[in-house]
Amino acid sequence: MRIYISADMEGVTGLVDADDVQPGGRDYERGRLKMAEDVNAAVRGAIAAGATDIVVNDAHGPLRNLLPEALHPAARLIRGRPKQMGMLEGLTPHHDAVVCVGYHARAGTPGVLSHSFMGHEIEDIWLDGRPVGEIGLAQATAAALGVPVVALTGDDTACAETEEWDGSVATVAVKQAHDRFAAALLPEAEARRAIEETVAAALSTPPRAPVPPPHPCALTVRWQSASVATTLLGIPGVTAVDGRTVRAHGALTDLYRLFGVWMQVAASLTDQRPYC
Repeated sequence: MRIYISADMEGVTGLVDADDVQPGGRDYERGRLKMAEDVNAAVRGAIAAGATDIVVNDAHGPLRNLLPEALHPAARLIRGRPKQMGMLEGLTPHHDAVVCVGYHARAGTPGVLSHSFMGHEIEDIWLDGRPVGEIGLAQATAAALGVPVVALTGDDTACAETEEWDGSVATVAVKQAHDRFAAALLPEAEARRAIEETVAAALSTPPRAPVPPPHPCALTVRWQSASVATTLLGIPGVTAVDGRTVRAHGALTDLYRLFGVWMQVAASLTDQRPYC
């Protein structure tokens, strides 16, 4: 059984503020260790279910938050940038299941550190007309590759978003959001035990094949900056919906890769790197 773990940071146990998750923040070094502890709990759960191959993709911000020496020795780490598939770098149809650790709710929701890929730069994203954030886009792209997302951890808002997007995904709420920068925290030992047990249970039976998204798909993004939208129109296949919104059609795996290019263009114009 080959398991793929995509590890974000905002939804990790105990973390509630930008200083916890951004390099240079006063609690970032502590936060990256907490990230490793949540990931290791998921790795232990996968091992308990019989996983024989586990790969972890560091999917947050600079993509090098996880310290290799802090990661469970049974897992292999994908670290650093650039990554053409971003939060899903290294995922292939040969994997049996995806586990998402430390994920957060999409932009405009009251979840802890909620946003969609680029903080304040991306206002909204739609996939075939349906509002989507990092959770839904990861699930749908994995499904396009034929791999189901079976478990996700984060705050209660992220878990509710996951259940609305795909009710078959097992979720672990490690904190209850009070606002974007405040939460009631589950005790760490309890949270890690819940992650381990939930992942083990989710993988205890062969994961079902996911329902693939339609082909072609339409990916639509509304940016805060009209300059970003205008610049992106120079990319073949990108069309304008309005002054700040662009759209492209195609296979979802191709759109996911293209979206990564859009974010790099936006970063060059706004001096704001994607932090996921």
